[in-house]
Amino acid sequence: MENRWVYKQKGDVQVVNHLAEVLSIGKPLAGLLAQRDIRTFEEAKYFFRPLLEHLHNPYLMKDMDKAVERILKAIERNEKILIYGDYDVDGTTAVALVYSYLKKYFKKRIEFYIPDRYDEGYGISFKGIDHAADHNINLVIALDCGIKAVEKIAYANERHVDFIICDHHRPGDDLPPAVAVLDSKRQDCNYPFKELSGAGVGFKLISALAEKLKDPFEELVNYLDLVAVSIAADIVPITGENRVLAYFGLRQLNTNPRPGFESVLKYANVGRREEGADKDGNVLSKVLTVSDLVFLIGPRINAAGRIEKASDSVRLLLADKTSHAEKLAEAINDMNTERRNLDNQITEEALAMIEKDQHLKSAKSTVLFNENWHKGVIGIVASRLTDNYYRPTIILTRSNNFITGSARSVKNFDVYDAIDHCSDLLEHFGGHMYAAGLSLKPDNLEKFRKKFNQYVNEYIDDELLIPEIEIDLPILFSDITPKFMRILKQFSPFGPGNMAPVFVSEQVIDTGRSKIVGQKHLKLSMMQKTSRSAAVSGIAFQQAHHYERIRSGEPFSIVYHLEENEWKNNISLQLNIKDIKFEED
Repeated sequence: MENRWVYKQKGDVQVVNHLAEVLSIGKPLAGLLAQRDIRTFEEAKYFFRPLLEHLHNPYLMKDMDKAVERILKAIERNEKILIYGDYDVDGTTAVALVYSYLKKYFKKRIEFYIPDRYDEGYGISFKGIDHAADHNINLVIALDCGIKAVEKIAYANERHVDFIICDHHRPGDDLPPAVAVLDSKRQDCNYPFKELSGAGVGFKLISALAEKLKDPFEELVNYLDLVAVSIAADIVPITGENRVLAYFGLRQLNTNPRPGFESVLKYANVGRREEGADKDGNVLSKVLTVSDLVFLIGPRINAAGRIEKASDSVRLLLADKTSHAEKLAEAINDMNTERRNLDNQITEEALAMIEKDQHLKSAKSTVLFNENWHKGVIGIVASRLTDNYYRPTIILTRSNNFITGSARSVKNFDVYDAIDHCSDLLEHFGGHMYAAGLSLKPDNLEKFRKKFNQYVNEYIDDELLIPEIEIDLPILFSDITPKFMRILKQFSPFGPGNMAPVFVSEQVIDTGRSKIVGQKHLKLSMMQKTSRSAAVSGIAFQQAHHYERIRSGEPFSIVYHLEENEWKNNISLQLNIKDIKFEED
């Protein structure tokens, strides 16, 4: 599939010149800062040097005072408390975080609860409320869910179970009648940052509690590894407060990983450095980035909830002994292998359904249903089909007496709004712009499919159906100096809102040493006609079909990320090439 190359708007020339001067950096780097709305020396300092002091006062969040007051009352009264969370990575990390902190105050009067994906579905369940009431639990803290559970919380009140809701999803028209509802997306909440993860909201809660309980804030830093993993896995913007949380969470993971994470990472071939910690205190054989949290840790933590019970993931994250963590990690890795086999199988079946149907092949959206598909992996399958056909996609299966599904979208199209448009046909729905979940009665399936497809047809711009590569800046190979790389690394952690920069270089030619590797990939050795620099190496995955034209000496343009390869303690520059276009095309 052909990619669209879209250039980001360049930063204001005066701002770029000013930043280049006051920071003593080249204009390409200054341009990257300006594109990120950084205009002054102080803003650049804030960006490059995240500090825990940059975190907002948790009491700025609406209802935080009520939440803290209720928890303090529970401590004083020796009440039993339940920490309730969703079954995904964000939910399980949030539960592990709040449970770990509160355990010292509630001792044996605290437990956690993760709803069963298949028996109870997403969010707060009547079964979970009954569990609390039947076990004389007076207070439930719900994490990463609950913002739309109006009916459920009303039922909890009837059963004399108080709820504190800690959520980060969009509220509905009415808020649940809980003791406190912590969600910065509330219209009446003036909290300065609106994009916290579920675990992020949990962290703000324990920060507020720690202040009242006179616990030193430094102790809370130990929980930031959980927050960082939640930020990465839930794909929230890594800007503002999330940037600070992710920065220090990654540092915690790399220098002092908890047994659960370390045990899981072994199955991703990441162990301890044989030579001990490096100069920055990193103890793992690979310095973890946000991308590693997404691809190495996230799927494994998620696997338990997809295949069996997510409570196993919480136990893994709570484990304080390596031996215990390793046993749990082994079981979870086995579940991840099963998950991978399932999603590969279902993806193949879904692709075959589309290929057999000409109407489906040419449609602007995909809605597929198979009652035998595994509920735990339909979100992954939706993502894979979105990548393959590049259009809004919903994958549906049967769960109990309902049809349940996961939706994924393409850049700049709000699939949540599209589903909201069909809300009259749905039992439940929730989510974000690019990912959502829903359930409906079987009788409404065809009506929903038709209404959703009509909405997409009407509102999606055809251009959005072509994959886009967003390019930050054109640069010359000669711009890529050791100083340039040293400063560029300080732009991390990368993620939504602060993606790793994508550069374009033109008038590139082969040095004669490029070759095909692994049949489908290109290992490139390149020079640039317009730049006086040494040959530059690059890897272009799945692009071997360009080899003959490159070999012929025909000039081409490349878009790429800049990376460093470490091999036997030697660090070398490598361009990770996302796309290639020839000058004459």
